[in-house]
Amino acid sequence: MNAATPSRPELPTNSPLRAAVTRGAGFFALWLVLMQSAKPVDLAFGALATAFATWVSLQLLPPASGRLRFFVLLGFIPHFLWQSVVAGLDVARRAFSPSMPMQPGFVQCPLNFPPGLTRNTFAMITSLLPGSVPSGETDGVLIYHALDTSQPVAEQLRHEERLLSRGLVAGERSD
Repeated sequence: MNAATPSRPELPTNSPLRAAVTRGAGFFALWLVLMQSAKPVDLAFGALATAFATWVSLQLLPPASGRLRFFVLLGFIPHFLWQSVVAGLDVARRAFSPSMPMQPGFVQCPLNFPPGLTRNTFAMITSLLPGSVPSGETDGVLIYHALDTSQPVAEQLRHEERLLSRGLVAGERSD
């Protein structure tokens, strides 16, 4: 590359302009998929709806609160599906075998994700895995109800956090 070649300036990841353009493009693409029409009236209405949805999105979830790397999260799907099947079979085995030991209870899981989008998304995704359900938060620690507290539940959740941290980018802490 030539030193005289001008480079394109990159917007910071928490830039409101970058967030608005990215979200607006996503909302408009969704509009096109749902509408399946290229009539000028439909496109104009879609542009208005997109502008409003983008504005509401920026008000409710400012860019500094974090972001998702959509395509990285798509790569997480096979792992998630496999974990869901394995955990579902374990829950079924415990439910249908009265002799299986279970120690239901609560487990504290300290996370590196700050409060906001990334932590909420993590809690939502892990709530879909059988055997443990996020049930609260105290002092920055998520609390999960687990079917068997003798299992390494917190370690498994921290492993999921490490995997998801590639696709969930934490924003600035609001402490």
